[in-house]
Amino acid sequence: MLWFSNSQSVHFLLVILIYFTVFSVASAPVKNQIPTELASVFNQQQSIENYWISEKLDGIRARWDGKHLFTRQGNRIYAPAWFTEGFPDQVMDGELWTGRQNFEFTAATVLDEEPGKDWHKVHFMLFDLPTEPGTFSQRILQMQQIVSKSHNPSLKLVHQYKIENRKQLDAELNRLTKEGAEGLMLHHQDALYEDGRSQYLLKLKTFKDDEALVIEHIEGKGKYTGKMGALRVRWKQGIEFKIGTGFSDAIRANPPAIGETITFKYYGLTKNGIPRFASFLRIRPDKTIPSYTAK
Repeated sequence: MLWFSNSQSVHFLLVILIYFTVFSVASAPVKNQIPTELASVFNQQQSIENYWISEKLDGIRARWDGKHLFTRQGNRIYAPAWFTEGFPDQVMDGELWTGRQNFEFTAATVLDEEPGKDWHKVHFMLFDLPTEPGTFSQRILQMQQIVSKSHNPSLKLVHQYKIENRKQLDAELNRLTKEGAEGLMLHHQDALYEDGRSQYLLKLKTFKDDEALVIEHIEGKGKYTGKMGALRVRWKQGIEFKIGTGFSDAIRANPPAIGETITFKYYGLTKNGIPRFASFLRIRPDKTIPSYTAK
């Protein structure tokens, strides 16, 4: 047995403490925290003429910190070096996107720690500058300059435009939805960038959507025999329900695992608080939700 004097014991404990502190930091996953503005739902009370309109992209939210790309949760995205060549030193907020109704392909490509050839199909769609002062209209001008100076085809600016009234807004929403878009984003022209939920950044869709936790696979019948027929999911306040539509044959053959997060769409609630006409949208490997307790 080894014996230490009081001073030796204190020194020994300090060395051990420093060692484990350094080791834990070095072995922790790479994360980055950048201000994150989140959209509120459009409530039909806003003055449309004061908002910039853009398509709501169904990709992976990503931030550029001047050196690397990160997810909304702050996890490192391992993009090829050529993809970010010419990106500026300043922070950019955007979406990694490969086109409409292509979320699963996008997620599989950009969340892989070993970047592959499919990155050539990805674009960083720039929509804001989190650390820049000024109004959103002023930031649009800055973003235009950034994209033009980068000379990198991977970096594109999300198209921002104005609409005069609610009738035009509804027509634009219907047009883009028919073309496969997820919806519209509305950003107030005078808004500063906010960290957290903003009343000046709004989303507008023809349906509601949310995330839920997969808790059971239900066996298919008829043409779906041997495949997944439906998912049982757990939602807010422990509410459980089945989702049986919206799945491709590939998803039915290889459904999201128990405990995975999915996004579903719905059209209001029943009198019992169950999402009405719930339909599967996509698996969300980029999102985690609490393990909702049983009802």
